[in-house]
Amino acid sequence: MDGRTQADLKSAYEDAIPSSSPAFATPIHPIRQRKAEQPSKPSILPIILPPATLRPLAFRTFTKKHNLTLNSSALQLFATFIGKYCGTGWREEGLAERVLDEAAKAWKVHGGAVIVPGEGDELKNILQNIQSSMAGGRLVQKEGLRRQGSFEIGELGSNVTPLYPREKSVNLHREDSLGMTALDIKDEDSQAKDPRKWFRIVGAFEQPQLIYNVDQKHFDTARPKPSLLSEPTQKTRLFRNRYNIIYQRLLRNESFQTSAVTTSRSGSLQRSSSTTATPQQSYKLTPIANLLGRSGSNHLLLGLLTISPTGLLTISDLTGSITLDIQHARPVPENGAWFAPGMIVLVDGMYEEESAAGLGLGGNGGIGGSIGGKFIGFSVGGPPCERREVTLGVGREGESDNLSAGGGFGWVDFLGVGSERALGPNMRRLEQSVLRRQPTTSTEVRSRMAVMGEVNLDSAKTLQALKKVLGTYAAEPADQSPIAVVLMGNFVRHAVMSGGGSGGSIEYKEYFDTLASALSEYPSILQTATFIFVPGDNDPWASSFAAGAATVLPRSSVPELFTTRIRRVFAVANTEAEKSTGQKTDGKAIWSTNPSRLTLFGPAQEVVFFRDEISGRLRRNAIRFRPLESASAAAEASGGPSATESAATTQERAVDEVMDVDQAVETAESNVPAPEAKEWPMAADNDLHSARKLVKTLLDQGYLSPFPLSLRPVHWDFAGALHLYPLPDALVLLDPETRPFAITYEGCHVMNPGSLVSTDVRGMADWIEYDVKTRRGKIRHTRY
Repeated sequence: MDGRTQADLKSAYEDAIPSSSPAFATPIHPIRQRKAEQPSKPSILPIILPPATLRPLAFRTFTKKHNLTLNSSALQLFATFIGKYCGTGWREEGLAERVLDEAAKAWKVHGGAVIVPGEGDELKNILQNIQSSMAGGRLVQKEGLRRQGSFEIGELGSNVTPLYPREKSVNLHREDSLGMTALDIKDEDSQAKDPRKWFRIVGAFEQPQLIYNVDQKHFDTARPKPSLLSEPTQKTRLFRNRYNIIYQRLLRNESFQTSAVTTSRSGSLQRSSSTTATPQQSYKLTPIANLLGRSGSNHLLLGLLTISPTGLLTISDLTGSITLDIQHARPVPENGAWFAPGMIVLVDGMYEEESAAGLGLGGNGGIGGSIGGKFIGFSVGGPPCERREVTLGVGREGESDNLSAGGGFGWVDFLGVGSERALGPNMRRLEQSVLRRQPTTSTEVRSRMAVMGEVNLDSAKTLQALKKVLGTYAAEPADQSPIAVVLMGNFVRHAVMSGGGSGGSIEYKEYFDTLASALSEYPSILQTATFIFVPGDNDPWASSFAAGAATVLPRSSVPELFTTRIRRVFAVANTEAEKSTGQKTDGKAIWSTNPSRLTLFGPAQEVVFFRDEISGRLRRNAIRFRPLESASAAAEASGGPSATESAATTQERAVDEVMDVDQAVETAESNVPAPEAKEWPMAADNDLHSARKLVKTLLDQGYLSPFPLSLRPVHWDFAGALHLYPLPDALVLLDPETRPFAITYEGCHVMNPGSLVSTDVRGMADWIEYDVKTRRGKIRHTRY
């Protein structure tokens, strides 16, 4: 017997089944072991599934369960996929519902928008991953689940791509994840107690440019890619987008929703809070084109105030324009807001046809999109403001982190830092854990920001005031130093390189070199704070062409050519700190745009910085209403206030209820005695009224530059950076022509630091100190 036969027998005896009794010998011919039969993969009978048949199930799964919306192309894609891979059992066995549910989960994990399109590759990739994880029309679940408890799909093999890639997945329900993956923050940094680690400065040219889609009622990314040399059509899209945003904001307001109980409408336009339901009032907007043939009837118009070529005041919307007669109109509230060309306003009045009004020099006869006749206004008001929580569809501060059941744009990523619904609740919990007081120590976590405005480096007084402010913070303990110092321009008093008194580029470079020398005297602040520089109209390079006039918004940062010495000062301070203490410090300087935004903890907190002499421009271009002479005379004759004055007083009291004023501004308190203290209360009242008037105008418009392009030019493609929608948590509005103030309106805290060198008291420095923990600012003063 050869070696091969012996080996075969040996293998046979080793594999033979042992006998159950000693009387029986081991069988000579071993029993062959059969391999377990693999279960055959069930076959699927593909069908042609019409999208209309799948629509009810898709609506129930995507819209009602996941708050998403499928467009027609996405529904067609799902119908084709389910009909091919789920077959005849898509309804009875629940295969289609499981596929739709997992696709919706994957779409939300990847940060998709509320509207799910079918044209892109993202949905197709999700369906491809689902296809690789299906067996017999069913989704196969792995035996071992992840610790997060989320559903991971894959076949029994190990070569299957998971439905939720680990490098991109963000579990929104884990307590230890907190959504930091989307912000490029490591999990081990979650225990850090320095809020600066979650700072991010979003420049005007880095911010996503979003366009409101009227058909889908959602925000889409602007296409083509924004450019400084944009197409002429972008100019009209700029105003159309402003109008559409305010229009949809009004339609979501309770005052513009028709009640099923009462359909009565008030005769005059009254202001109502965006958060208070007013079933007694129900306004209905009328397009201007629908005024034809309705002479003598009352209507409420929403439109843009403009000046016609003939010099007449007109109001325009997307359907047409009409001449506006405000001879008998009253502002709402009385003397409580500015109204100027370039603003979108609500006008309540009556339409009068051309035949009754008569033709004159300004008569248009309905030519060029204009409606013949005129609209006689009775009351003019701004569109009601909308709180940030209402826009995003979340609960107010202090309430639970559960999202509200109402609408909103919570899934929209307005700043490129993550959407509110994806990261907001977890990042707010992270904010509370970072900013709360440490239980082991009695010290507070650093949470202050110092904001100084009109830092003219070509003035010796400004440098003295700046050194005094920095010296005040340098004398405090290190654990109480500010986390950020914001310096806002103009950095020179006159336009650079335009023949002004501030010289050219060489002098401008020397001004910043002088600032670098002053900052080097306070290394402790440079090592622990972030310095943010926001330019003004007099700073290069835009000032070279504007020659002191208003430059184009948004404007870019100060060129790096002039900032090399300041960057070197920060590098030297960090190096010295590492040599002396052995620990690295990350103090730095950021040169941002105007306007610019600071996000803290992702979408949890947003602060806008904007520098503009807006109050003077409003005073020069505002519409003047006829004074109440007859009402005043009647009041004097009767010895009491007139009905119009009483209504105006009631309206102003309603505005006061939603405006919280910083007590330092309201009482004009100061630790420096002044000889004209007797005149301060009246001046403080006037300044407070002017500040409230300015704040209400801007926030109601939801736009930082509500002026015609001839008065304040704007880059057409980057106008989205000027929108205040949703409202930020805080707005730093530097207007050197207005005294410092701190006012809260509809949840938005608006601050004006004013000029660093006080214009009221000689030798006094004024600035704003903002606390990111309380989201409130206060005005501070010091002698220099």
